[in-house]
Amino acid sequence: MNFPYPSQRMPVMAQNIVATSQPLAAQAGLQMLLKGGNAVDAAIAAAITLTVVEPTSNGIGSDAFCILWDGQTIHGLNASGRSPQALAPERFAGLSEVPLRGWDAVTVPGAVSAWVALSRRFGQLPFEALFEPAIGYARDGFMVSPITAKAWALAPKAFAGNPEFWEAFLPQGRAPYPGERFKHPAQARTLTLIAASQGEAFYRGELAEAMAAHAKASGALLSFEDLASHKPEWCDPLAQEYRGVMLHELPPNGQGLAALQALGILAHHPLAELPVDSADSLHLQIEAMKLALADAYRYIADPASMEIAAQALLKPAYLAARAQQIDLRRAQVFNHGTPQRGGTVYLTTADEQGMMVSYIQSNYYGFGSGIVVPGTGISLQNRGAGFVLTPGHPNRVAGGKRPFHTIIPAFVSEQGRPWLSFGVMGGPMQPQGHVQMLVRLRDYGQNPQAASDAPRWRVLDGLEVAVEPGFSDTVLGELAARGHRLTKTAPEESFSFGGAQLILRTDDGYVGASDHRKDGQAVGY
Repeated sequence: MNFPYPSQRMPVMAQNIVATSQPLAAQAGLQMLLKGGNAVDAAIAAAITLTVVEPTSNGIGSDAFCILWDGQTIHGLNASGRSPQALAPERFAGLSEVPLRGWDAVTVPGAVSAWVALSRRFGQLPFEALFEPAIGYARDGFMVSPITAKAWALAPKAFAGNPEFWEAFLPQGRAPYPGERFKHPAQARTLTLIAASQGEAFYRGELAEAMAAHAKASGALLSFEDLASHKPEWCDPLAQEYRGVMLHELPPNGQGLAALQALGILAHHPLAELPVDSADSLHLQIEAMKLALADAYRYIADPASMEIAAQALLKPAYLAARAQQIDLRRAQVFNHGTPQRGGTVYLTTADEQGMMVSYIQSNYYGFGSGIVVPGTGISLQNRGAGFVLTPGHPNRVAGGKRPFHTIIPAFVSEQGRPWLSFGVMGGPMQPQGHVQMLVRLRDYGQNPQAASDAPRWRVLDGLEVAVEPGFSDTVLGELAARGHRLTKTAPEESFSFGGAQLILRTDDGYVGASDHRKDGQAVGY
């Protein structure tokens, strides 16, 4: 294995692996494997623990998505929630976008339903056992990790004048320092109720009543009926071939389609013949991503509202035509095509029986909406901010509808067998990260840790592209000469380029990798 980039980490090689963005969560998953659980048990325990130890990125009121290989076949789970049935566009009259904070950005939280559905269908351990590490950290406290503390320090300004939030997450009148012990007894009680009731308390019991009552008292629309009617949906992932492997992404309302499109476009260009991190290679990747995102922002929505079927955006002839629009000599601003009509945590686990799990859950922006249900520790996501207000747009806000989602797990198979479970958390960075990981692994033969360590680029608006330190000045100069408007990002702002977790299957076991941009780690045995 080669390690061409500065790194503080080595890949982990073992027969059982858990990789997450926070070490205590990774260890929680490992505990379940050591107790005789499988990769699904490990993933759920890690996900539950992350709501406690990394509350800056996810919480009990998050949404979630999952792709898993059960040892024989692949499955997809969409556990994102819908907007309140009473919501209508008129509520946002005079605004240009849905507010990022507050009740109007809240949709029904789906993460708890993902834990229940995954455990019932594929888990081996008792559901209550999966909560033990998280409940212990909430009740007895945990030492806050450095990068999480840095994100937490932004909360006092972001949620000034929000007493429920301060009581729950800033009880000392400030954010906790790195290494400081933080306790959240209300979360411990809530997680205990969820565990004992198999999730019923959250959607149809005491916790649902508390959420609905707080919404009503605040003049919000979320109701007990909205919570009680929520159901996660099993679905078949979409797939796109690339360099001999198949990338699998969940269908809309998530943006995984953009990663599939970008790779389908790049398949028409000989990246492997170009030097890694060269101007030509980077230019092609950036332009392909811009083409895909143009389509994503125009067409992706709740499937019931989409004008164009997802498969229509993946047709070979359409992707070939989009690929022809790339000019190797200059950067362009692309419009969407016209095909024929038809702040997040990510974790991955794998076990020695061959089960692999790719799982993601998120509040959306930082702590989410800023709404914390009193006495529960439930911080609610702000996924409703993913709607648009444009009349006629398929993603226009409406009642009982799922918004455009940024969080996407990914999975790769080779000749019908699992090859890679991975994800790159970070809002609009996610499909871009998926593309960059797969290009580095397939076109350039890099190992998972090197692919994670490598500098990243991130498409912004128009010709704007943010780049991390690590690319040569010569290459950046060539990109600028082609019209890319580059923004160099300081090392301390690396969080905007996401955080990757990867598990690669080999003949003898697995190779796990964890991003240095996060607190986390890959662990195994």
